Amino acid sequence: MGLGSKMEGPSAPANRRDPYEVLSVSRDSTDQEIKTAYRKLALKYHPDKNASNPEASELFKEVAYSYSILSDPEKRRQYDSVGFEALDAEGMDMEIDLSNLGTVNTMFAALFSKLGVPIKTTISANVLEDALNGTVTVRPLPIGASVSGKVDKQNAHFFGVTINEQQAECGIVVRVTSNAQSKFKLLYFEQDVNGGYGLALQEDSEKTGKVTSAGMYFLHFQVYRMDSTVNALAMAKDPEAAFFKRLEGLQPCEVSELKAGTHIFAVYGDNFFKTATYTIEALCAKSYEDTTEKLKDIEAQILRKRNELRQFETEYRKALARFQEVTNRYTQEKQNVDELLKQRDTIHSSFSVTRTANNGSSSSLSNGSSSKIPGEDSKAESPSEDGGSEGKDKSTKKKWFNLNLKGSDKKLG
Repeated sequence: MGLGSKMEGPSAPANRRDPYEVLSVSRDSTDQEIKTAYRKLALKYHPDKNASNPEASELFKEVAYSYSILSDPEKRRQYDSVGFEALDAEGMDMEIDLSNLGTVNTMFAALFSKLGVPIKTTISANVLEDALNGTVTVRPLPIGASVSGKVDKQNAHFFGVTINEQQAECGIVVRVTSNAQSKFKLLYFEQDVNGGYGLALQEDSEKTGKVTSAGMYFLHFQVYRMDSTVNALAMAKDPEAAFFKRLEGLQPCEVSELKAGTHIFAVYGDNFFKTATYTIEALCAKSYEDTTEKLKDIEAQILRKRNELRQFETEYRKALARFQEVTNRYTQEKQNVDELLKQRDTIHSSFSVTRTANNGSSSSLSNGSSSKIPGEDSKAESPSEDGGSEGKDKSTKKKWFNLNLKGSDKKLG
C-alpha cells in the first residue's frame, strides 16, 4: 500500500523511487556524501530558484523524503533489508519536519506542513549556495570579543571563530542579540567535502525581555534547542492542548562540541522590510563554569517536567472527560427537576373551582360560580391591597363601610 494516497504536505511522494537513485548516491555512501548530495539537490529545487516551475516542489519533496530515510541509520537499515515495506509496516508517515531531519533542514522543512502552518521563513538560496561554493567573506570573531553590525534582509554576515585545544575542551558559546528586536537567524556551517560550507545548525531569534536573541552552546553535554514549531502545530490542531506541547519543542542539538580550529557562523537577516541590527559574541565556557552548570541543571529539570506533563496530560484529559460527563448530567438533572416541579405546579393548580369554571364552555356556569358563595368571594377580594382591581376594591370597601355604619346606628339608637 502506498503512503501517497493517505498523505499530504510533507509526506511521501505518491510514486516512490529508490532513495539512493533520487539522491544519486551509491548504497555504500557515507553519511557525509549523502548529506552533501541532499544539500545540492535541495538547493537545486529551492523555491527561490523555481518560482516558475511548479514541479520543483514535488521534486524537492522526493529529495527530502529520500534523505529522511537515508539520514536515519535505523530507517536506512530497514530500507536496505526490506525496502519501503518495512517503513510502511511501521505506519511511518515520514513527515518532513525537524523530528525526522534535524535542524540542518529547517529551512526546507518549513516549506511543507500538513496543516499549512507557515512555520519559519526559508534561508535564501543565494546565501546557501555561496556558502556551499565557499565564495563568502568571513570576518574573524575572536573568543571573548563581540562584533556589532547591520545585515540586509535575506543576506548573511559570516564570522570565523578560531579556538585552540584548551578552549575546545572547555566548551564554546556563540550568542547574538538585538536591542532593536530585529528578526534574524544564527547559523552554523560545517566544512563540506568540496571545500565550501554546508549549513549544519540554525537558530531563529526569539524575543526575551526587551531584546531578541539566539544562541548555540557547545558544552560537551547534550544541550537542547527550543523548536517553537512543535507548539505552533499543536495549537493549530488543538489550542486547548497547546500548553502540554510547550516543552515538546525541546530538541537535542546535533552538535554538542567543537574541535580545535576555525568554525564558521553567520547572522542572517530575517526582517521582511529592513536591515537587522545585531551584536554577535563568542565566549569560552571556562569563564562561565557556574552558568554552564546552571544550564545543565535547568535543562534536566525541564526534561523531567516534560515527562511529568505527559503523564499529567493523561490525567487531565480523563478528569476533563469526567467533568464533561458530570456537567452534562448536571444540565440534564436540572431540566428533569424543573420539569417535575412544573408538573407539580400544574397538578396543584388543577385543584381550583375558578379554574374549572373558567375552563367551562357555558357562560351560566361562570355566572353561577360568582353568585354561589358570596361570602367567599368577598373574602377573596377584600384583602387585595396591592393595587389589584381598583374598581372592585372600592366597591367592596364601600359595602363594608355602609354595613358598619348601619350597625353603629342601631347601637346608638
